[in-house]
Amino acid sequence: MRRQAHAVPLITKFNVTPIIDVALVLVIILLVTAPMLPASDLSVNLPSARTREAEDERNVSITLSANGDIALDHRPLGRGQLRSALAERLEAPGNRGVLVVLRADTAAPYWQVRGVLSEARAAGAKRLAIATRQHVEGHS
Repeated sequence: MRRQAHAVPLITKFNVTPIIDVALVLVIILLVTAPMLPASDLSVNLPSARTREAEDERNVSITLSANGDIALDHRPLGRGQLRSALAERLEAPGNRGVLVVLRADTAAPYWQVRGVLSEARAAGAKRLAIATRQHVEGHS
């Protein structure tokens, strides 16, 4: 028997699907392992920075001591005077949207801090902040 000669078709197109599959698998492996790599093995002394809101003379300061004494802008107040004194200060011209900063002692009970914040809200304070000490890395 004689074999018939078949014309073998030439491959004129290159199949890129397997190459794309391999490339995507490599990208996935890179994305999964990248967070596990250390950022740097170098010892670097980072500069210090301040990340607090700029002091504004219009800011209102409420101070709460460990024994429950309250002061508004460093002026001592009686037990029930905070709401009225703060409302009067906030209603002054130019004080709309002023920041009210609570400086509470770390030994002050939480219920007192919460009470002062509630009184400030009731007096009309829209922006409240609690003052903290800046934490320095490596120190406790």
